[in-house]
Amino acid sequence: MTSRLISTLFACFVASPAFAGGTGPQPAEPAAQSFTLGEFRITSLRDALNIVPNDGSIFGANVGPKAVTEVLSRAGGPGETINLSVDALLAQKGSEAILLDTGLGPAIPGALPGSLSLAGVSPDQVTRVLITHVHGDHVGGLVTKEGNPAFKNAVVMISGPDWKWLQQQPEMAKLCNAIASQVKTFAPGDGVSTGITSVQIPGHTPGHVGYLIESKGQSLLDVGDTVHSSVVSLAEPDWDMGYDNDRVVGRTSRRDVLTKLAADHQLVFAPHFPYPGLGWIGSKGDQFEWLPKK
Repeated sequence: MTSRLISTLFACFVASPAFAGGTGPQPAEPAAQSFTLGEFRITSLRDALNIVPNDGSIFGANVGPKAVTEVLSRAGGPGETINLSVDALLAQKGSEAILLDTGLGPAIPGALPGSLSLAGVSPDQVTRVLITHVHGDHVGGLVTKEGNPAFKNAVVMISGPDWKWLQQQPEMAKLCNAIASQVKTFAPGDGVSTGITSVQIPGHTPGHVGYLIESKGQSLLDVGDTVHSSVVSLAEPDWDMGYDNDRVVGRTSRRDVLTKLAADHQLVFAPHFPYPGLGWIGSKGDQFEWLPKK
């Protein structure tokens, strides 16, 4: 991904309420859906909607809009845009309230604060924030509209490579300064909390990770931005994704992770799949399909 495109993405997700023409980040109604995973109470939290134009720059960046339109049409959807959810995950155990990613934040504004409230949790009760990667739709909610830390009592866990990279983005200087005292870095693959381990999934950003939550023989993998569209990313995982920092590594990771998830029948949370983003990956020849959790 070029530095110009990186800057554009940060600006779009943090500073701009919506792209022209009705695409880009859009508001959504708060929502919170919960279930039990061992000792954890897991809640999917709604934040926003991102309408991505099918213009050849993001999905199928190496094949062009026509090929993407064909995939979308076969799935019964429109071919001009791709709708992506923007969601976060809450993992509660005992006195711990652990938030995985923070949505877009005040620019839209995102619905995450309202969704947290529906889950019975206030921002001050969040004890730890785990960031999959530092794109604006995952870290924007770390600050309030006044520019103050949104989760003032939380430790903010960001992989070392991504924290370094985030600090190099001029558009994110205010956010970095606001949260710097809360940030604790880790190496991808490290444990980040009791029962939660980071999983290195390279290609999207320098330190992109997923998070594996395990308890009493049950597990859930937050895949971060390994995949984006429940249609295109699964039907054509080997296509280039314009959001990926390294497109070659990104598509290799995507294929490898999807193959393993399908083989293991691993429950996953995909923050950009249709809300609540919980389900399984199924194999379909050399392609994959989304099997939502009921």
